[in-house]
Amino acid sequence: MDYDLSTDEQRLADRVREFADDVVAPAAYEYDTKRRLPMEIIAQMGELGLFGLPFPEEVGGQGKSYFQLCLAVEALGRVDQSIGVTLEAGVGLGIMPIYRNGTEAQRAELLPDLVAGRALAGFGLTEASAGSDAGATKTHAELDGDEWVINGSKQFITNSGTPITKVVTIVAVTGEQTRPDGSVKKELSAIIVPNGTPGFEVGPDYDKVGWHTSDTHPLTFTDVRVPAANLLGERGRGYANFLRTLDEGRIAFAALATGAAQGCLEEALRYATSRVVFGRSIGSNQHIAFTIAKMQARVHQARLAWHDAARKLDAGKPFKLEASIAKMVAGEAAMDNARDATQIFGGYGFLNENAVARHYRDSKILEIGEGTTEVQLMIITRELGLAG
Repeated sequence: MDYDLSTDEQRLADRVREFADDVVAPAAYEYDTKRRLPMEIIAQMGELGLFGLPFPEEVGGQGKSYFQLCLAVEALGRVDQSIGVTLEAGVGLGIMPIYRNGTEAQRAELLPDLVAGRALAGFGLTEASAGSDAGATKTHAELDGDEWVINGSKQFITNSGTPITKVVTIVAVTGEQTRPDGSVKKELSAIIVPNGTPGFEVGPDYDKVGWHTSDTHPLTFTDVRVPAANLLGERGRGYANFLRTLDEGRIAFAALATGAAQGCLEEALRYATSRVVFGRSIGSNQHIAFTIAKMQARVHQARLAWHDAARKLDAGKPFKLEASIAKMVAGEAAMDNARDATQIFGGYGFLNENAVARHYRDSKILEIGEGTTEVQLMIITRELGLAG
């Protein structure tokens, strides 16, 4: 496995890193305290072509690889996880399902604005009692003539309430089948719901521990009517069609976590070499030095893991196992590095204006979102043939 970047890949990584340092990082604390997504920064990301990276030029994209999208996500996550996840979710959960499963009419209507970053899309799967257990989905959609009538609710939906959110794709129960043993199998389908549709309400943004800048809302649907043509993909294949999307998303999520781990490493190294106590830098103390060495090892492991998974994805090879490994390893690396960096900074690490403090708050969700660590362990054991 060759982990070197091509010239094109390195150029992209450098360009996004420069944008992250010059534009995103200086504004991170301000918008974190305001708890507001900086739409002017999102617009600049659109102008850079970041939302269109993995899509072909014929639909307005950049014609790049999924690997290159992950390079961009890592570079952004290094300085602001909220901005990184806005890109990760906007592409992986918002655009990718429409690109992959949409009709020509749906793609023609939605993709131009989405891949250009002029609009965002959300993906509604999670409910109060349904997430990893998609079979527990309660949101229903019934055909009434040539319209779907939707009732139910979703929660923790990213990019669902921004000023430029155009649609949210939801997974809903569109039918049921009774098995011979008497159990009921739910038919799950994906349906596109435009923002502003009567009966579709976006609740207040959550008061989250971290990711304060990321846009995250609960959604409710009360007799929401959308055209039957808003069905995304084949009826009854809604969740199945999203399984690959979720697997892909874990790779980008791992890249985001790797960026966070890298950011903590860089901050800790900078502080350890500049902070002088008793006449010498604290980095000259063996305990501090060894702690930072472990932080470097975690970043290296996390980056190798997501690189491996992304390269396999782009090569058309199976990547489910590698995606789960990358997501788990990188999420734990981010949380461990955030804790160690905060400890190295001491009292300064407890101030929200400090980047390591924000990473400390933000990083816990990296062990939860896109499938918890426990879910990744379940997937890995199944892929190894150890569990049914």
